[in-house]
Amino acid sequence: MPAKTTPPAFESWGRYPKHRADVVPLYWTSDFPLSAPPPAPMLAVGMGRSYGDSCLLDGGTLLAARGLDRFISFNPANGLLCCEAGVTLAEILDFAVPRGWFLPVTPGTKFVTVGGAIANDIHGKNHHVAGTFGCHVPRFELVRSNGQKYDCTATQNRSLYEATIGGMGLTGLITWAEVQLRPIVSRRIKQDSIKFTGLNEFFALSRESQHLEYTVAWIDCVATGKNFARGIFMRGDHSEQPEELKLSGKPKLTMPVDLPAFLMNKGTIGAFNTAYYAKQFAKRKTGLIDYEPFFYPLDSVLHWNRAYGKQGLLQFQNVMPWEPGEYQEGFTQLLKAITASGLGSFLAVIKTFGTVKSPGMMSFPAPGPMIALDFPVRGERSFDLTEKLADITAEYGGKMYPAKDARMAPRHFQQFYPQWQEFARYIDPAFSSAFWQRVTALA
Repeated sequence: MPAKTTPPAFESWGRYPKHRADVVPLYWTSDFPLSAPPPAPMLAVGMGRSYGDSCLLDGGTLLAARGLDRFISFNPANGLLCCEAGVTLAEILDFAVPRGWFLPVTPGTKFVTVGGAIANDIHGKNHHVAGTFGCHVPRFELVRSNGQKYDCTATQNRSLYEATIGGMGLTGLITWAEVQLRPIVSRRIKQDSIKFTGLNEFFALSRESQHLEYTVAWIDCVATGKNFARGIFMRGDHSEQPEELKLSGKPKLTMPVDLPAFLMNKGTIGAFNTAYYAKQFAKRKTGLIDYEPFFYPLDSVLHWNRAYGKQGLLQFQNVMPWEPGEYQEGFTQLLKAITASGLGSFLAVIKTFGTVKSPGMMSFPAPGPMIALDFPVRGERSFDLTEKLADITAEYGGKMYPAKDARMAPRHFQQFYPQWQEFARYIDPAFSSAFWQRVTALA
């Protein structure tokens, strides 16, 4: 009798939790459906850039869709691109930028697939003017485990279209999609970088910057006293000065090993945050910057998540509604809880979402301020902190982002997404995920 083999590990970007499942690579759209749905659940995965367990299964079959990487068609007159779901945003940029086109919405990494971008309805620095990625996907094909193929648009198979955008990959396999690109004449962004001290100044800068396409801020979530909630606000637009549109270079730096866990502590994070805030001497700095460091500063170092050690990291990302007198108090409570915990984050991002509504039924963004933070996994200390942050989010009527979550309790998820039971009607019966099993466990 042959020895029983252990399925290979498929890690999420946070590297927590650890689950194992069979991985079946897909290379052609005809590879799916499988000859028969497997007895255990399955889930399509791309680059594994979700931070928690929304791209994981404990047992079952992961359909690795990265091999679906072909471009199907492109209209140079209007920028409509059609490609398979395993194509990455990096590959789209390599194709589109030299032709004078750019992504309509991009997150903080370009190493995600189109299928993953749709399934998590990703957002970027321009949400206040452009909405989510799903707002720019007029059409895609969804294949269910029974072999049925659906051409999904806002008018054709509309329910599946709305359930799949932001549906965490649970409605079936996206095989190809159309993406509406936007025109550019330059690689560069006209960037305005402004130091701020405190949430009052951050919100004032946000209000006065709504006419610009891109806004985001880094915030120091370790500093206390007069430095509490200090940060750097960055805003910009695409340059209108025509230039040669060259390809980007490949990343040259790699985090080669997992760093020791003790290096990621309040002292080192505090020192980093102080240096990062001080590196800009002037209150305000204006200039042109290439789109790579503007959108993807962390992509310049491959495997940067190894800096958190083998135990991995937890990301907390939430949004709170614009309730008068409450949203600022809610964010103050979040930051105070973080500073009190001793588990600071040096990758803390804060911005405001706009009112552009996503077609996705389960889409995360909503009008209001958003914060995203990374914490090293330190057992119960980390878990207690993220639960406290979730409680504060619930208290102030906000919600958390499933693509970035590894610890959300069922009670929180079901409060944040009251439409979850309606959404569940559209889940493919053969599909599931560790996230879905966790947040619906008590239902």
